[in-house]
Amino acid sequence: MTDQPRLAVDALVDDLRAWLPTQRWFAAKGQDLTDVRVTRAAELVTGDPGLVHALVLAGGEVYQVLVGLRAELPEHLAPAAIGEVDGLHAYDATHDGELMTGLGDLIAGNADTGGLSFRAEPGVEVPAGLRARPIGVEQSNTSIVFAEQYILKLFRRPAPGPNRDVELHRALHAAGSQQIAAPVGTVAAGETVLGFAQRFLGDAAEGWATATASVRDLLAEGDLYAREVGGDFAGEAARLGAAVAAVHADLAATLGTEVIGAERMSEAVAAMHGRLDEVLAEVPELAEHETALRAAFDAVRGLDDGILVQHVHGDLHLGQVLRTTAGWVLIDFEGEPAVSPRERALTRSPLRDVAGMLRSFDYAALHLVAGAEPDHQRAARAAEWSDRNRTAFCDGYAAVGPDPRAAAVLLRAFELDKAVYEVRYEHRNRPDWVAIPLAAIKRAT
Repeated sequence: MTDQPRLAVDALVDDLRAWLPTQRWFAAKGQDLTDVRVTRAAELVTGDPGLVHALVLAGGEVYQVLVGLRAELPEHLAPAAIGEVDGLHAYDATHDGELMTGLGDLIAGNADTGGLSFRAEPGVEVPAGLRARPIGVEQSNTSIVFAEQYILKLFRRPAPGPNRDVELHRALHAAGSQQIAAPVGTVAAGETVLGFAQRFLGDAAEGWATATASVRDLLAEGDLYAREVGGDFAGEAARLGAAVAAVHADLAATLGTEVIGAERMSEAVAAMHGRLDEVLAEVPELAEHETALRAAFDAVRGLDDGILVQHVHGDLHLGQVLRTTAGWVLIDFEGEPAVSPRERALTRSPLRDVAGMLRSFDYAALHLVAGAEPDHQRAARAAEWSDRNRTAFCDGYAAVGPDPRAAAVLLRAFELDKAVYEVRYEHRNRPDWVAIPLAAIKRAT
């Protein structure tokens, strides 16, 4: 291989042009990738196998790519192949446990190499030599587990400047929050955070999987109510509500709050109307609800006392929470991936998070009957599960923080705005599921 990693990765540009769109975390699918170029590259591990860290500009976005290099590519790494350079096989190194162990050793050693800094958090000792393994497929990032001790999330689309996920986790950890996984370390290029390591929660179960198992238990029973089924989720939903309220309280205590007035409230309402305009142009079925939706959005302008805003999770749903033996934990504080880093950094009403979770309960219940032959009984039972757990979540939240139902006008507007967003997403990606948000809009309006 050439002695210059930049030139080595430059030689892979054509291969990267074909490989990038096949990755789930690649955002520019469907675009003609005429401009693909390497903006920086550094050799982190020498020899065979070798590891080159690269930032690649493609489709107007910068992506983080870790390139492994081997003279012979083992069979288990064949699916990760990118191409060949200087007689070596190039592949996605995040699939290579040997190379990822070397990456972890750099964090353990607080190393500075190739223009990158690897740092453990203050007071945290990271052992070297921990065996690494990638976890399952993710949407926007790639995570590596190190000997069940910590997990390193590599941001595939790193944004310049402070990283929201890192900053909010640090603030919550400083507040003594029990509802997060403790920060362990970071990988950065200057001010740009490339990776974030946290304590690995080996006993955790994902919230979505736990909730949908409960729905399946209910639908498998012929004539029992949700409260009568062994897999009733309402108790967990209440504990989850309390956990979310505790996180909001800790963020408010650590980072502060403010009350926004009519001007910013009007801007938020205008954004809701703008989103509705866009979705109406794509999904004609939404038109019958337009008047009611606009009325719900405009009602927010009549809130004379203003709206309390603070830092919140920003993209909260059942896939962003984990149930451990000690309780519920919130993960991934990056914010809504579809908006810009500047927008994600804005303070928002905590009810945005509440609305996101309420919509997620609806999805957990109704996705199992979406797209199937109409079955009124199954649909009614799924809706019963959703209503029961939405209520339990709010009850749990109200036991720790203010009752979200007391701000009914604002909560309703946020839920409907989220449902409008979902209509567009499902129309584009899962047409069989578009009935889920449309049904929610119909019920609410």
